[in-house]
Amino acid sequence: MTHEKTTRVHAFGDDALGDLDSVGVAAAIAAGTISAREAAEAAIARAQKVNPALNAIQHPDFDRALAAANRPAAGTFSGVPTFVKDNTDVAGLPSDQGSLAVKSRPAVANAPFTDQFLSAGFTVLGKSTMPEFGFNATTEYATLPPTRNPWNTGYSAGASSGGSAALVASGVVPIAHANDGGGSIRIPAAACGLVGLKPTRGRVVAAAEAAQLPVDIISNGVVTRTVRDTAHFLAATQVHQPAVGLKPLGLVEGPSTRRLRIGLILDSVTGVPTDDDTRKAVLATADMLSSLGHDLIEVELPVDRRFMEDFKHYWGMLAFSTQHFGRKVMSPDFDKTLTDPLTRGLARRFARSMWRTPLTISGLKRSTKQYRAAFDHVDLIVSPTLAYTTPELGYLSPAVEPFNLMFDRLVQYAAFTPLNNAAGGPAISLPLGRSSADMPVGVHFSADHGDEQTLLELAYELEAARPFARIQD
Repeated sequence: MTHEKTTRVHAFGDDALGDLDSVGVAAAIAAGTISAREAAEAAIARAQKVNPALNAIQHPDFDRALAAANRPAAGTFSGVPTFVKDNTDVAGLPSDQGSLAVKSRPAVANAPFTDQFLSAGFTVLGKSTMPEFGFNATTEYATLPPTRNPWNTGYSAGASSGGSAALVASGVVPIAHANDGGGSIRIPAAACGLVGLKPTRGRVVAAAEAAQLPVDIISNGVVTRTVRDTAHFLAATQVHQPAVGLKPLGLVEGPSTRRLRIGLILDSVTGVPTDDDTRKAVLATADMLSSLGHDLIEVELPVDRRFMEDFKHYWGMLAFSTQHFGRKVMSPDFDKTLTDPLTRGLARRFARSMWRTPLTISGLKRSTKQYRAAFDHVDLIVSPTLAYTTPELGYLSPAVEPFNLMFDRLVQYAAFTPLNNAAGGPAISLPLGRSSADMPVGVHFSADHGDEQTLLELAYELEAARPFARIQD
């Protein structure tokens, strides 16, 4: 772990962006108070100020962004500057997947979700960093500098959307693309003090990789500093392409008067107790919920330890597929000798028990029914987002040896979030706590399939009751 001098880093200032959220920036552009060009210029200046300390930008595309900002696309966020994560194709920009094994070359077309994302009118400033293939819960590398947390540069920014989270938390942009295959929207949101909502499976356009997966665990979304930004983004996706087979979702604009029955879970399926700072944050949130008139009851986990074994095996299957079939699924010049120790370790782990794959897939599919049954008697479930507070850089590094030590740490840290990916249910992490090291702590809320509305309504209520901490204060 790092022991160097650390610092808080942000770019907020008296420029066109100020401390506005995305809705605020879009409104200022629409009113003519600022131009989309001025918003892009301010974001670029902010990026140039803080990215040397944060290392959160994989591929800047500032010249093209400035040209696009002269004639911003229409949409909810017309002219709002943003970044897209480095595993999602944007025509003309590389998608390196966070890996040295992938040769950097511009994508020839947008990914399916990219078109839905861009339909909101964003100005894309480039691609944000991520760990190799999104397999880690920290944006760190075996041989390259890490992405750093702007709240304290000695700490992890989370992952796998760590670059996006660092850029939003530090004020470079008010909103950025993220995606989530095991917690990768919610984990960096928790680490960086942001709002991170993983939608229901099928709510937004499926990721390009989804067709190849026996269980689609990937959801696209955003990380933001305010609940209304997340709500407006999700509503914008439904204008572009409404979800099929889910409860229709329009714009959620504030809290509901409805009082909820909320289940409380404090410890994860691994059996390793949640750390004290995290437990305190969740219990304080539960107390606040009770004071607001909601009914809190302790509930059991909807799955047992077998679920985590299944998810770990599936994790390994994805790494094995990447390591051994990368030239087919990634690119013809994929070089498996350049993957990092986590990818290689996961692939070896899978190879030793490959025979378990059919049972694993069956178990993960069964988790949907188990997850949904948990909402027969409660409206939402509240839990930690992560089992312990954000670690210092190095603790989850892919270079940690032996592999089993690193992987055990990773599984224990990210134990709460994978169920929503396997089961397909929506969840949101909210920055409602602070650790004894003065770092953000996320609190996690899960809902039944298609019920993002209840999540957002409660999120608005909690944001008003306990305004989220601001890095610039």
